[in-house]
Amino acid sequence: MKKQLLVLTLVLLLTTTVIAAARALAPIIIVVNGSPLETDVAPVLTQGRVLAPVRAIAEKLGAEVIWDGENNTVYINTITKDGELEEKDAEAEVTAVVETFGARLQMVSLLAPEDILAQSMEENYGDLVAPGLLEEWLREPAKAPGRQLSSPWPERIEINALEKTAPNRYQVRGEIIEVTSAEVAGGGIAARRPINLVVEKVGNSWLITAFTLGDYEEAGTIIYDNDEYGFRFTLPESWAGYTIVTEEWEGLNPEAPGEIAARGPIISIRHPRWTAERPRQDIPIMVFTHAQWEAMEQGAFHIGAAPIGPRELDRNGKYVFALPARYNFAFPEGYEEVEAILETNPLQANENYS
Repeated sequence: MKKQLLVLTLVLLLTTTVIAAARALAPIIIVVNGSPLETDVAPVLTQGRVLAPVRAIAEKLGAEVIWDGENNTVYINTITKDGELEEKDAEAEVTAVVETFGARLQMVSLLAPEDILAQSMEENYGDLVAPGLLEEWLREPAKAPGRQLSSPWPERIEINALEKTAPNRYQVRGEIIEVTSAEVAGGGIAARRPINLVVEKVGNSWLITAFTLGDYEEAGTIIYDNDEYGFRFTLPESWAGYTIVTEEWEGLNPEAPGEIAARGPIISIRHPRWTAERPRQDIPIMVFTHAQWEAMEQGAFHIGAAPIGPRELDRNGKYVFALPARYNFAFPEGYEEVEAILETNPLQANENYS
């Protein structure tokens, strides 16, 4: 009898344990207002408490959940119809601040004297940027956004994402769009630069409190191939539709004023937006034979009145390619863009050409 009682007790204990284990292994179901809730992370039972993802439950109940990573804080806010309108109004105000800031970037020349730069920043950024950040830019203009060249220049900020990271704080990701007069006339973009901003409500105003510039995105390029002389020239995509103008350089005999001692071609790459009424800076490429180049360097002839001669860009087995001295002496529109192009060593001679 005792054995039978012991066996029965063991069976009951084993059955209870199996049932408890089965219950523990069974998935926990969350039901909100009568509807089962699917979550990306399954709820778990730990030490008698159910741990469940708060975002899924709160949003199912119509609340707003914000994770503030900087302060390790989760904000849960109930949303009413009035709250939804306030949220949309806030996003519209933040967008307006960023877009206005983007439109004013071209007004602030970062190369201006310190006193003029300070005045320009105050006038154009003062109502959009928090005082602390503005003071930082004034101390270190290299960190400040603005206009670095006459062309291209920052035209606007395009917003790619706007995220609420805390009550009264938004993070904005976008791009500074730079253009030249060519893009203004015909459309397009000269350059893009990623940008991150933090916009916070300070008192009654939305102000930019943090700002980070990314690296320029690599723009597309086009290639001008010259088979006659054996070289190629890499151009920005904005030069698509360029034209080639061929003229002649003349080398004057220093011993006989007015006497032409040598001649050769000068090939100019002309911007597609060049017009007679509004000319732009060409990219001029002088072509010399090796013998002509050596003769010029030895003083057998000179080109123009400049005290310095052309600057070599590259050479192949037959020709030397050079940039005229003071080619941009008149500083026409677009000369800075051409300078920037030339800094990238865009001309490559065909070494096998002879």
